Amino acid sequence: MHRQGRPLAIWALPSLMLAAALFVLGADTATMATALRGLLFDSYQRVQPRAPHDAVARSGFSVVTLEADARSQARFGPWPWPHAVLTKLLGAMKTQGAAMAVLAFPLDMPDAASPKSLVPLVPPGAANDSLRAALAQLPSPDDALANAAAQFATITGFALVGQPDGRSPALHATLRFLGSRNPFGHAPDFKAAAGALAGIERRSQGVGALNLAFDADGTMRRMPLVFQLNGVAVPSLAAEAIRVAQNKTYLSLRSDEGDIGLFGTRAGIAAVATPNGDVPTAPDGTLWIAFSGPSAQPGLSAANLEDGSIPRARLAHAIVVLGPPGAAIATPVGPRSVASVYAEALENILADAPLRRPASAIQAELICLAIFGLAVIVIFVRFGLLWSGLFTGVSVAGALFVSWRLYATEHVLLDALGPGIGLILTFAMAAAVRAISVAVSRARVRSAFAESLPPAVIEQIARRPELLKLEGVSRTVTYLRCGVREFSGLAASFKDDPAAFTRLMRRVLVPLMDVALARGGTIDRLTADGFSAFWNAPLDDPEHAIHACEAANAMMEAIARSNEVITRERRNDGVAFAPVEIGIGLSTGQAIAGGFNAHGRTAYSVTGDCAVEAERIQELSAQYGPAVVVAEDTRKAAERGFAFLEVDYIAAGAHDTPMKLYAMLGSPVMRASPKFRALLTFHDHIFQSVRTQQWDKARELIEQCRKLSGASQKLYDLHLARVAYYQDNAPGESWDGVFRPILK
Repeated sequence: MHRQGRPLAIWALPSLMLAAALFVLGADTATMATALRGLLFDSYQRVQPRAPHDAVARSGFSVVTLEADARSQARFGPWPWPHAVLTKLLGAMKTQGAAMAVLAFPLDMPDAASPKSLVPLVPPGAANDSLRAALAQLPSPDDALANAAAQFATITGFALVGQPDGRSPALHATLRFLGSRNPFGHAPDFKAAAGALAGIERRSQGVGALNLAFDADGTMRRMPLVFQLNGVAVPSLAAEAIRVAQNKTYLSLRSDEGDIGLFGTRAGIAAVATPNGDVPTAPDGTLWIAFSGPSAQPGLSAANLEDGSIPRARLAHAIVVLGPPGAAIATPVGPRSVASVYAEALENILADAPLRRPASAIQAELICLAIFGLAVIVIFVRFGLLWSGLFTGVSVAGALFVSWRLYATEHVLLDALGPGIGLILTFAMAAAVRAISVAVSRARVRSAFAESLPPAVIEQIARRPELLKLEGVSRTVTYLRCGVREFSGLAASFKDDPAAFTRLMRRVLVPLMDVALARGGTIDRLTADGFSAFWNAPLDDPEHAIHACEAANAMMEAIARSNEVITRERRNDGVAFAPVEIGIGLSTGQAIAGGFNAHGRTAYSVTGDCAVEAERIQELSAQYGPAVVVAEDTRKAAERGFAFLEVDYIAAGAHDTPMKLYAMLGSPVMRASPKFRALLTFHDHIFQSVRTQQWDKARELIEQCRKLSGASQKLYDLHLARVAYYQDNAPGESWDGVFRPILK
């Protein structure tokens, strides 16, 4: 099947590749789209990380991390630290003027150092009842931590789990949405939760989920703000910190009303509301974190906080995030601690500096891929692979540039890598289809024309099959006919050794055909005694006459080389092979070029008077001596490249159109030589004398011409015989100078 003259595969396969790319990116098959976006966005953040922002000026709060570094662990012991240590640190934060503490780790287990934990270890018996009662009445570190959390704004967390495991949390606040449609349906839903110790959780100012969001490659790029617990929206630890910082009993999130994309979708979260304006989020309530670079302000040592060596100004109005030690989380800018990730997210919100990826970005990316992909296919079909490849390269480079500029100037994330790869794959499929098509066409053309078309022509037709017009066109061609002279007698001399004759003809004709092909000729008819070739079909050749003459000249050199080999061989009877003489006739004129396909083969040829004329000239060439004889139109078209000498003015029959024939003697250098110019002058006078029927003068000029260098004795014998014929058979006063009765 074809469409607009092209095989359907040229359209279909690139279109299928484009559709596959759209599906993979749209459905995020095997998380490929997410992985590609991650590679691109991560590279942006590594090249240009978030610059420090003055969150205090915008929100009234700064964000710092309290690190459990080596010095702190040497002082307080290995992590997890006793609750008494945490109580002391909370007190120090309050004393130093900090605004809030965010404890980014679970507190669901009683302190192992609590006196109450010793009660089960006391031996049973009445004698020990008082000891057990005394231990039970001693102050508990858990209670002390709960009291410290009540006296200083502290956010604690709970873990959302798939199966019931521990005590469900008692939420301190609710999540509200602004808009008409509930946006929480995209948030992950969990069946149960494991809350902190009841006393600590109850006296904390905020309680949020500790769960984080990781992409399939294990990298954290977004901070979740909302989860669902059995269908009820619950805040994350970061969301609770923002709520408490706003001193509200609820956190408001704005619904996108499901107006995303061309046809709309289920409502999702568009932004989290803050006193300084809305901070955009993804529909599932996650915040794209703009990570700071390695030059960001380092965290504070817990040991320094405890001994009071941290400047008070550093902690004034600060949200202090304390998390477990170690670089446990993979981020776009490298491994970060849990506390550092929470601090980055909180500062993004407070300074209104997060990355923004519009909910409609995926649809926009897919639409762009569809439009540009179709353009690649259309350009490929209409203008070829080169223009399609150029368009693909420019489109991909332009998309990457736009994507980078949006990130660098607006902090907007637009994926150019996934659609870019989709566009490249679409072009690659088009190129593969083209390569396969060319290979198939090349094989078909080579099979049909391997022995008749030059390799360069086969290659061009394979790439552009439309160049081979089989339906028939009118063209001006130069036709060459090459044949072995005295072929019948030569064949008869080998009647007792046919194998030697076949070998001889192969030695003669194959090199001559190779020469014609090498000079751009198309081999036409192959006969027992020779072959035909033509120029300027099927491909255009403005210099067809010159190229045909060059081929004829090279064929004479080739037969000379072949004769050197042939004369060294012998037949079965011991007789040495004689040199083979060839004759070549050339004619230029209008012809019909075309062909047809039949039985898996393609026939292509030209038909016209020039073909008949070239064959007739080749037959006549033997009587002139020179091997290459051309018609007048060929001489006119190739005169600037060769030396031509008029040898006859003849008609095959009484009513045939007469033709002037010229012997091709050499290059323009020969044409400029004094010897050739003398010969040319003599020939002009000879034919003028014949045309004016001055027979004696013509005979005298011919005799003088015999003595010149390069003269053909056979040619002059022919014309002397004609002069004698005309003296006995006067042509009459109306004679046009054309010789019609052919002398044998």
